[in-house]
Amino acid sequence: MSRLGKMASWQKYFVLTGMLICSSSGIAYLLGSQFSLQKEWLGTHSVLSVHGITAIIATLALGSVLPFHLKVGLKANRKVISGISQLIVLSILTISGALLYYGPASIRDDIILIHWLTGLLFFSLFTFHGVLAQRRLHPS
Repeated sequence: MSRLGKMASWQKYFVLTGMLICSSSGIAYLLGSQFSLQKEWLGTHSVLSVHGITAIIATLALGSVLPFHLKVGLKANRKVISGISQLIVLSILTISGALLYYGPASIRDDIILIHWLTGLLFFSLFTFHGVLAQRRLHPS
């Protein structure tokens, strides 16, 4: 690690891969199940399974970042808004995901809406957070 707060290469790829596959599979399932786009391919249980499994991996990746990357970012007062926003949104996604699986059927439709809106917001925040990092490393 060459600079304070920078993730190790393995950790960076672990986080990026976990988050991007989870987000991509979630968006794919959303398009197939809610918007009937290529429903026979995107709206399948297999896509949903990939999303669920990679959500677990993404949660592990987040856990690998929290103790160091987050602490250093807060102390340096860098990208605090996008970082904290991601944490809040990921917390909502984790809770809503658990409710989709374990929660009562009576709230399922509301939770589905909350989960996919929050998921799209997270994907935007995650991308923005990464773009800020690249801008700082490679100013134009």
